[in-house]
Amino acid sequence: MRRKAGLFVAISLLSGLGGGAMSLVAGIWVLDLTGSTSLAALTGLCVYAPVLAGPWLGGLLDRVARLRLVVGVHLTLAAVLLSLLTVDGPDRTWLIFVVSCAYGVAYVLIDAGETALLPAALPPGALGTVNGWRSSAQEGIKLVAPLAGAGLYAWQGGHAVVVLSAALPVLVAALYPALRLGRIPPAAPGGSRPGLRAGLTALFGHSTTRRTVVLAGVSIAMSGFTTAATYAMVTSELDLPTTFLGVLLSAQGAGSVAAGLLVGRLVDRYGAVVVGVAGTTLFAVASLVRCLPWWPGAVAASVLAGVALPGTLVAAVTAVQRHAPAAMLGRVAATANTAMFGPLVLAIPLGSAAVHLGARPPLVGAAAACLAVAAAVAHGTGSWVPWRTRGRHRRSRSAAIRPPAPSPCRSTAARP
Repeated sequence: MRRKAGLFVAISLLSGLGGGAMSLVAGIWVLDLTGSTSLAALTGLCVYAPVLAGPWLGGLLDRVARLRLVVGVHLTLAAVLLSLLTVDGPDRTWLIFVVSCAYGVAYVLIDAGETALLPAALPPGALGTVNGWRSSAQEGIKLVAPLAGAGLYAWQGGHAVVVLSAALPVLVAALYPALRLGRIPPAAPGGSRPGLRAGLTALFGHSTTRRTVVLAGVSIAMSGFTTAATYAMVTSELDLPTTFLGVLLSAQGAGSVAAGLLVGRLVDRYGAVVVGVAGTTLFAVASLVRCLPWWPGAVAASVLAGVALPGTLVAAVTAVQRHAPAAMLGRVAATANTAMFGPLVLAIPLGSAAVHLGARPPLVGAAAACLAVAAAVAHGTGSWVPWRTRGRHRRSRSAAIRPPAPSPCRSTAARP
């Protein structure tokens, strides 16, 4: 189990390094070529917009061999990235946008694919822990990759970053065959139905996945809603330079790394709903602490937010892996990603408009929304039963969903 967990963590690190480096450099490159900040910002939109197509893209993972598709997506991404070596002037800027969109589509498939492959490689009781480790690795690399990409760009230019970013998916693709995956059932009847309906039905038809995904979606949406308010608090209320935002980003990243090492074990011990409620409540507290006119409070709030958001995300992903039908796990995982990250498309501009009321009203509103949802979920599920008893209930449920030992006459090494 440790070997497989290590492989998944290595995959997360390498994927995050390539994606993190290129995501920042794409915007810088467009800005240098065109001088337009608005065009530079659009590269980020190109990367994140494909998440809205998650239910349909995820359906591909349920119709073909998942492992082969994920490996093929990595190799295709490497080839597409190399096309940026032809960018040598403003007339080729359009190619950066095309590749950014391809990056977005690839990572919708890759994220959903990894979520679907983990249950075929690990026992149910280990999913939360390994998801936490992967989250910690991804958050940690986010602190390093953009800086490394920007430094390499300043030293050798965009083509050097392209070569690095194209080499990493090839390395990741080489790691996947080392995983020894159990048998994944064939597509369930109705697998050819539109991904949105099938994915939504499977995702929201189970109480645990429904509640944890809603908790994560609200928390992540509120993190986008409060982005402009955080900027306003730093520059207007605290009267600090914009560079202080880098301190807050690092503090949040440190909290996320620490949370990733712990939250998976909490999910395995106390259940996904309990951890999701706790994470959403903690983000509400962080939003209220941000309202304090005190810079150490702003740093503390960033650490709390860094702990809270991975908690809700790991809880939701683990719930999907444990409770979604195995034959539909690709589309359900992609639909969950859309439900959790899609609202950011509206939350960020709404938060930018709300900040005209002042820096604090959006923060208080976000806290109220998170507390309301957390209270509703906790009340509806009885999440706050004694923790010791809760742990016993969780262990009995894990035993109930653990698949029977394979027959010695049948191989479990078949690829999905």
